[in-house]
Amino acid sequence: MATTILDGRKLSSEIRGELKERASKLKEKGVTPGLGGILVGEDPGSVTYVGLKSKACEEVGIKEEVIRLPENVTEEELLNNIGRLNQDPKIHGIFIQLPLPKHLLEEKALAAILPEKDVDGFHPLSVGKAWLGQSTFFPAVVIAIHEMLTRYGYDPKDKEVVIVNVDNMVGKPLASLLVQDKEKAKANVTLCYPTTPELASYTRRADILIVSVNQPKFITADMVKEGAVVMDFGSNWLEDPVTKKRKTVGDVDFEAVKEKAEAITPVPGGVGPMLVTMLLVNTVQAAEMQSGVK
Repeated sequence: MATTILDGRKLSSEIRGELKERASKLKEKGVTPGLGGILVGEDPGSVTYVGLKSKACEEVGIKEEVIRLPENVTEEELLNNIGRLNQDPKIHGIFIQLPLPKHLLEEKALAAILPEKDVDGFHPLSVGKAWLGQSTFFPAVVIAIHEMLTRYGYDPKDKEVVIVNVDNMVGKPLASLLVQDKEKAKANVTLCYPTTPELASYTRRADILIVSVNQPKFITADMVKEGAVVMDFGSNWLEDPVTKKRKTVGDVDFEAVKEKAEAITPVPGGVGPMLVTMLLVNTVQAAEMQSGVK
């Protein structure tokens, strides 16, 4: 049986089509979904990513407002701008483009966003609700991975899920979603650090293996169970030994692992293309919740 390639670009396009319909229904009732963003400084990667969000908002029918602040902005100015977006009834979701300059505390900035507008899912209240199984927003990468699994027919219920990542963006919030006593969850989840001794003894038992360590080809074929579903959220640059051109690769040795896996995400083209789309999903959901219109 051929390995299923989990195509993030194709799935993202399908979901954006659904979002257009939801945004259109909101507009018919006089509500235009609004996304407010804050970009501090001119980091090239951040500027590019914000540009992708702007383009996606236009495609789906979301009104976006990005506040661009200088690198040396004070904490007071940053918090004042967050407060302005909090109070704007036309803004239903807020994101802060990370990372922030070192003189600004990310935790303080993220906690200043109203939880009902926290479409990035980083507010402490959002995190707590996630673990309690209450309705809340999750980080884009978390719902991207979950949507890819479930839409391709891989229900995590009763499966052994091993996540090689224990950070606040991927590992912890993904575990909090998958362990809930709900549909499309009820998984047996193990969180592992990439430095865990005998890591392969954990990864080899995984029905669903999720990796995000940003180390090229970190997961090799001998670390993967036959028939596993492998989700790779790594991004690394390697030089092609033949062409000498740089290319993006994931944390999984794709060519070797796909011979054993039932399904696998490519890099690029897997989880990555889903991220902006999932932010838009949260934004439309926020607009529906705040307006009471569906």
